[in-house]
Amino acid sequence: MSSIRDDEIPDSTGIPSAERRATGAVAIDVPTLEVTEELLKALPKADLHCHLDGSMRLRTILELAEQQRIKLPANTEEGLAKTIHMGEVCKSLEDYLVAFDVTLSVLQTEEALFRAAHELAADAAEENVRYLEVRYSPALHQQKGLKMTTVIDAVLEGLRLAKRETGIKCGVIVCGIRHINPQTSVRLAELSVAYKNRGVIGFDLAGAEVNFPAKDHKDAFQLILKNNVNCTAHAGEAYGPESIAQAIHYLGAHRIGHGTRLREDGDLLNYVNDHRIPLEVCLQSNVQTGAVPSLASHPLKFYFDYGLRVTINTDNRLITDTTVTEELFLAHKELGLTLDDLTTIIVSGFKSAFLPFREKQDFLKAMNEEIRQILDSFNQKVKPLKLPA
Repeated sequence: MSSIRDDEIPDSTGIPSAERRATGAVAIDVPTLEVTEELLKALPKADLHCHLDGSMRLRTILELAEQQRIKLPANTEEGLAKTIHMGEVCKSLEDYLVAFDVTLSVLQTEEALFRAAHELAADAAEENVRYLEVRYSPALHQQKGLKMTTVIDAVLEGLRLAKRETGIKCGVIVCGIRHINPQTSVRLAELSVAYKNRGVIGFDLAGAEVNFPAKDHKDAFQLILKNNVNCTAHAGEAYGPESIAQAIHYLGAHRIGHGTRLREDGDLLNYVNDHRIPLEVCLQSNVQTGAVPSLASHPLKFYFDYGLRVTINTDNRLITDTTVTEELFLAHKELGLTLDDLTTIIVSGFKSAFLPFREKQDFLKAMNEEIRQILDSFNQKVKPLKLPA
C-alpha cells in the first residue's frame, strides 16, 4: 500500500495523510507488479530539478553552433558527447560544470533559448513528465547583449508552445550563481519578483559550493521571501551539511537541491524531516559529480525509509544522459525501492511543486487517479501462471 507521509494536502481519497494513517485508508492501492522501465515511463511524473542549459539535444547544439558560426570542441554528436562528459563520472563538480561552457556558447539568442526550452519540455512530456520546473540563470545568457527580460520571455514562450502541444505544465526557476557577485543575485531576485505569476515560480542558488557560501546571497533571498516567492538552493552536493544549514537558515529555502551530505548531521536531518523540507534528489548526477562514489552508496533509500520527503529528478538530461524514468528505475534496481516506494516518491514530486495550494490540490488528485488507472491497466496485462497438470 502506498505510504504517502505528508498531511498538508488531501489526496484523491479526500482524507489527509495523518488521518489516513490512523484509519488505514490509503491514496493508491499499489498492486504487485514487476517494476519495469515501461511501467515507470507510463506513470505521470514531475521533474523539479532540471537545468535548461544542461538538458539540450546534442543535435540542437551542433545546429545552433553552425547557424551562429560558433566553433565547438567537436563537430559530431559522438565527439560532442565525449567533450561534455555526457554520462561519464567527472573528477569533481567543477569538472562537471565545464560542460556548461559548451551549451551556454550557443544559448545567447532569443531563437536558441526558445528552441531549447521548447525541446526540453517536449522531451520531458514524451516520457510522461506532467509537471516540469526548468531552472537557469538569465545572467549567463547575455554574452551577445540580450536583456535579462528578453531571456526570460524567450524561454517562457518556448515552454508555452510545448504546453499547447503536449499539455505539460511548466514553470521557471531563476538561478542566482554562487561564484558571481552577490549583487547579481539581487538583480536576478528583482527579475523573479517582477515575473511572479507570469511564469516564474521560484528562485534558486546554483554553482560551485566550495568557497562560495550561501549566506553571501542572503540579500537576494530576503527580497524573494519578502515578496512571497518560493525558493530552493543547491546545497550539500559538493560541500558538507553546513551548506544545507545556511540554505535553510540564511536563505529560507523551501526545498534543498541534492542534499546528499545531509546524513552527516543527524540533528539537521531531523530538522529537515520535522519541517517537511523536500530534497530534490538527482541520483546519477551525484555519481557523475563525485558527490557519492556509486549509486549503491547513495543515501536516497535511507532518507526515504527515515521519513524525509524525497523527490527524484534529472538535474541535467543531456550532461548526465538520463530521464526521470531512468532515475526511478535505477532507484529500484540499485537501491531496492519497491513500486510502492516509487509511487510515493512520484506523488511527493507533485506535492513539492512550487504551485498554489488549490491548484496543487486539484492537480494532485488528478495525478493520483491517473497513477491508479495505469497501475490497474498494467495489473490486468499480467497473465496468471499456468501450473503444470
